[in-house]
Amino acid sequence: MAEKVRSEGEVTMERTYVDGREWRSTIAAAQAGDRRALDELVAGWLPLVYNIVGRALNGHADVDDVVQETMLRAVDNLGSLRDPDSFRSWLVAIAMRQIRDRARRRTSETLDDGAGEQAADFAELTVLRLQLEGQRREVAEAVRWLDDEDRQLLSLWWLEVAGELTRRELAAAVGISRQHAAVRVQRMKERLETARGIVRALDSSCPDLPEVTARWSGRPDSVWRKRLARHIRGCASCSGAREAVVPAERLLVGIALVPVPVGFTLSLALGGKTAAAATGVGWSAKVISALTKPAVAVTAGATIVAGGAYVVTRPPDRPPARAAVAPTAASTARPPTLTPSATPSPSPTKTKKEAKKPKATTQPYGTVVDAVDSVPAATALPAALPRRAEKGITATGAPATGMTHRGETVTLTGQGYFRILWQILPGERPGSVVMPTWTGLRGKLFHVASGGGHRMDDVQPGSTDGTTWMGGPATGMSVLPSGTQQMWQDEYFWIDGTVTLHQNERGADYNLFVSTSAWDKVTEDIRTGPAQGAIRYGLVRDNGEDTAPVPQYLTRSTPTDPATVAQRSRV
Repeated sequence: MAEKVRSEGEVTMERTYVDGREWRSTIAAAQAGDRRALDELVAGWLPLVYNIVGRALNGHADVDDVVQETMLRAVDNLGSLRDPDSFRSWLVAIAMRQIRDRARRRTSETLDDGAGEQAADFAELTVLRLQLEGQRREVAEAVRWLDDEDRQLLSLWWLEVAGELTRRELAAAVGISRQHAAVRVQRMKERLETARGIVRALDSSCPDLPEVTARWSGRPDSVWRKRLARHIRGCASCSGAREAVVPAERLLVGIALVPVPVGFTLSLALGGKTAAAATGVGWSAKVISALTKPAVAVTAGATIVAGGAYVVTRPPDRPPARAAVAPTAASTARPPTLTPSATPSPSPTKTKKEAKKPKATTQPYGTVVDAVDSVPAATALPAALPRRAEKGITATGAPATGMTHRGETVTLTGQGYFRILWQILPGERPGSVVMPTWTGLRGKLFHVASGGGHRMDDVQPGSTDGTTWMGGPATGMSVLPSGTQQMWQDEYFWIDGTVTLHQNERGADYNLFVSTSAWDKVTEDIRTGPAQGAIRYGLVRDNGEDTAPVPQYLTRSTPTDPATVAQRSRV
């Protein structure tokens, strides 16, 4: 994934990344004739191109042709690319040229009004495949009401906000300066907000709307956009705010790429060429095969948490639990386990029988408390993660947009693993971080691992001034409370019971995305290291016992102000 956008139009680096993977070496190998590297390159970058073209054309029947032509041209001209770090900019520019070429061709043709019905509406694909709800769904549906030029720009801006593109790449793809791009984006956002108002109005119970839309065919177009916008401005029912409207850029942060459809094939992209000719321009049978696999396989490197989790149940189909392996001190980099004090010598007043009787001891729960820890070496492999039981978790109450505002909560119930994805936005508002808290615990909750390829205080790749995910000289820093353990992008927990997580954002701006997970997914994440584009391997914190660490700011009580939960938790 690309670097995070700090504020409108600001970025700090340009590197060739997709979902955290650095592709420079793969690109160079493909240019040198490595067929395996070429296969990886095509499969890895297809989802990005598919999303750009799909949104720009809103799922028109021409989407497949434009995507395929883009990938064919990229492979055919790969040898002309001088700097692998500019591959993403170069690829996006090719995609936009193909989109514009398609538009020019169609202006000289007789347009078939039903042509787009042969393909799936991309707005609907976005809603269904990413399971969007609420205002995120509203934004996706509003895209239908934009003109072609705005939709092309939005296809890039959506991915910029989601962290897949930079503003520099957006401007280059459109062929304008960054300053001009900022103006164009702002105008497009204004029209997008108008379109969102139309979507809300059409879902409302306005008594006058049926008469206004009596002659409307049901297909969005610019004429009806203007008519409906005019009605909304003069209608108290449609213009009344039923809920706080979240800015589109906040709704799109961290959203996933729409998966490539099952059965997508490059056969049409060959333009009638023979198989031998196709091989001559760089395609291999493995490329064709990879792109016809189910979407989950094709886009394995392009799926990001799209937001809150509602109810997700995982059946108990995991293999039997393995013997737990205790993590080493080097891999955990946390305070040593606190063990019960030795049984004191018997008092002189006790009888010999009483003195010989062993004193009953109980294994304490949560005696290892998270605290400030040191940064592990980038190449330090994590210890084996002990396997705990997984019967399924329900997560209720999380907003569809993720936990982005103070006071939002999610309650987790069941037995199994889950992930908290951290997102710090120093460009929006740096300062002191008021940490999230866990309240009302019934049962047990352990902090089992940290992953995502980096800690939040790691220097971002490509930074020349020490900028981290917590901020830097240009934007200011987001600062943790004294004594707080530094979080990683992905924090993993295991629960057996129920607990409520609170978003306590005050001061520094941050977002939390909650999703269920599993032992094998956690293991895969923490073992993704520098060789795969991460900054460092993850960290195992679980020792498999009841003395494993519990999260900071955890309590069994439910205080009036969740932000007042004590930092060092013993429950």
